[in-house]
Amino acid sequence: ARWRRGYSSAGAAEYLHRSIVPTMHYQKSLPRLPVPKLEDTIRRYLNAQKPLLNDDQFRKTEELAHHFETGIGRELHEQLVAKDNRNKHTSYITGPWFDMYLKAREPVVLNFNAFMSFNPDPKAEYNDQLIRATNMIVSALRFMKTFRAGYLEPEVFHLNPEKSDTQLFKKIIRFVPSSLSWFGAYMVNAYPLDMSQYFRLFNSTRLPKFNRDELYTDETAKHLLVLRNGNFYVFDVIDRDGNILKPSEIQAHLKYILSNNNPAPAFPLGYLSSENRDTWASLRKILLDNGNEEALQKVDSAVFCLSLDDFPVKDFVHLSHTMLHGDGANRWYDKSFNLIITKDGTAGVNFEHSWGDGVAVLRFQNEVFKDSTKAPAISPQSQPASVDSSRAVQKLDFKLNDALKAGITKAKEKFDATVESLSLNLIQFHGGGKELLKQKKVSPDAVAQLSFQMAFLRQYNQTVATYESCSTAAFKHGRTETIRPASIHTKKCSEAFVRELSKHSTEELQKLIEECSKYHGRLTKEAAMGQGFDRHLFGLRYLALSKGIALPDFYQDQAYARLNHNIISTSTLLSPAVQLGGFGPVVSDGFGVGYQVHDDWIGCNVSSYPTRNGKEFLQCVHKSLEDIFNVLKGKKISS
Repeated sequence: ARWRRGYSSAGAAEYLHRSIVPTMHYQKSLPRLPVPKLEDTIRRYLNAQKPLLNDDQFRKTEELAHHFETGIGRELHEQLVAKDNRNKHTSYITGPWFDMYLKAREPVVLNFNAFMSFNPDPKAEYNDQLIRATNMIVSALRFMKTFRAGYLEPEVFHLNPEKSDTQLFKKIIRFVPSSLSWFGAYMVNAYPLDMSQYFRLFNSTRLPKFNRDELYTDETAKHLLVLRNGNFYVFDVIDRDGNILKPSEIQAHLKYILSNNNPAPAFPLGYLSSENRDTWASLRKILLDNGNEEALQKVDSAVFCLSLDDFPVKDFVHLSHTMLHGDGANRWYDKSFNLIITKDGTAGVNFEHSWGDGVAVLRFQNEVFKDSTKAPAISPQSQPASVDSSRAVQKLDFKLNDALKAGITKAKEKFDATVESLSLNLIQFHGGGKELLKQKKVSPDAVAQLSFQMAFLRQYNQTVATYESCSTAAFKHGRTETIRPASIHTKKCSEAFVRELSKHSTEELQKLIEECSKYHGRLTKEAAMGQGFDRHLFGLRYLALSKGIALPDFYQDQAYARLNHNIISTSTLLSPAVQLGGFGPVVSDGFGVGYQVHDDWIGCNVSSYPTRNGKEFLQCVHKSLEDIFNVLKGKKISS
């Protein structure tokens, strides 16, 4: 189909595709994120507390919860509902959630930014750094242009794709007005997802400000920011007519940067974006006062940041370190994302988390991977254009006074020390995966989560606060909700496997796994429907603080604090484009667990600091998975 790609005079395809249904067609009619009933929230909260507390502690927490539910909690809830009804254009969590991220003063790197690495290009010779960088830039720009033109296929979750993911359905639904279109999709069991975050993918950055950072976007900027060896370069990738620069010219400019032997700066500016946000805000003010306004403006408004690393990737652990934090000099952690490409063409994305969630970044990565591998702009035979790159490419030079030099030196010391204390460990379990679990009628996600509970019990002899993120993008301005995977069911099951194996028959153990699976399935469904308890309680607490009301006793309960000190923080995603993903622990004595359940294997990537042993944790996860799979197959297991 010729019309699928609009060709510009430059000869490069300008768009990924042209969707029959406009990108934002469903946005107006998306359902609103529900505010759960207060009694449901309290009941769910107490269910999550039960496995973490002894009887006396639980009684105290239960009393505080019921007191809250009938007293101040009820008043706050009614105010929240009233406020929500006055703000129908958004969701009750939007303001508080942006605030939570933007008011946080910890460095974004390791505390908030996450990474997802791309699979290699199936065609080996396309994994060359220059070729892959050129192809990915062009595909990213096509994505940007496709999205801005309204040609990007809307993001829809299809429960029955044979009916809804068809040309016929799209041809009909595009004539249904935006205010009703969601209902049309709902009729065929398709759920359009919120796309309000997507615009922040490009030309965006998080600016450090005192007390609360700001998100900044400038869609008029046409240049790309490229970092190599700690040096900053910019060049235009969109021309005056809004077309993508010829791929051969992009290739020439990148080649120029890659063959440039500018020494690394003595004081690499990148480290500043790894600082405490208030420290960084005051240093940024000095930067601006020191005549760097124009250079910083170029950094902040760039389409995105491309980081070119000068080394190949040794293994998956090295890959995770490179994508999660890298060396600090060759990243700008405040950009909405850094596209990182190493010497051997390994690519990944490190993204800032305040502006959006994994769903938007994943869609971007899926499209970029598909386009750059199936319709690459250049091939290994392509010659770079003969253009004068020394004129087109501008190296940004920053004027640094002693205060800035000292600030950079200190930031580097802090960064190096933090990274030094971070451990990353990975396993691949090859004893089975999604296929076998579905055959045995248990939820693959529930089994992965159960294995974490079992592992932690085996390693540390306790059950602790656990977090699993779940997208609420099925609602207007939805963000995420928390699934609480640690339950009385997982505790009972874990204890049976770890402590009292001899007391249980294989059938009994199977029953315990099934119980966990059923309960986890229910929690997941509730969370996806906006019926968790974490965001609701967070919203009520935020409301109390914003009204200057004394913080209710309920929130001062030690058990509340402990439940929100998430020692096991987990997140999963599965995609043909992504090799693995990960993030830092959210507390100093925690694990950050990124995992993927594939058809016949399970991958797990864990981050930790010295108080926890991630390697041993993963050995326990492996043992737990082995035991669970054997029991499901009807085999007798030994401790």
